[in-house]
Amino acid sequence: MNIRKNSEAERLSFWEKLYLPEIAKGMGITFRQMFKPKFTRQYPEEVWIPTGSYRGRPVLVNEDDGERCVACGLCSRVCPALAIEVQAAETDRDKERYPEKFEINMLRCIYCGFCEEVCPEEAIVMSKDYDLVFTSQEEAILGKDKLLVHISKLQDRLEFLRQYK
Repeated sequence: MNIRKNSEAERLSFWEKLYLPEIAKGMGITFRQMFKPKFTRQYPEEVWIPTGSYRGRPVLVNEDDGERCVACGLCSRVCPALAIEVQAAETDRDKERYPEKFEINMLRCIYCGFCEEVCPEEAIVMSKDYDLVFTSQEEAILGKDKLLVHISKLQDRLEFLRQYK
């Protein structure tokens, strides 16, 4: 039989083994918090405006001359939830490719931000949108028509990303 001499139970003092001092500490923290001012937001009336570091719904950046995405597919490969689907098509413009189909299943998305980090063109970013409501599963699959957002609405996030990198 293998007996450890420095086990967790042997390192605890008598009072720590009873857990009473720890319970008293926890209750003290609880009572201190009870008398601090509350900061509950009355949601529909008081709208919260998130900062640039907030990771909300992922969106595609749309510039004046078109979308930034070159359909490299890195975002779909790095997505741990397999929520992104990209199909590329050829074009005769400046960029060789563009996403013919770009869909994000918002029921699968875990808002991790990996797609944003891996994108070489800063074409997909996490927006400030947090109020998402879907009435069916099909409605939660967002295509390019719902994902494209003009660059002027995403300046806070893009500036934060440039400072972060």
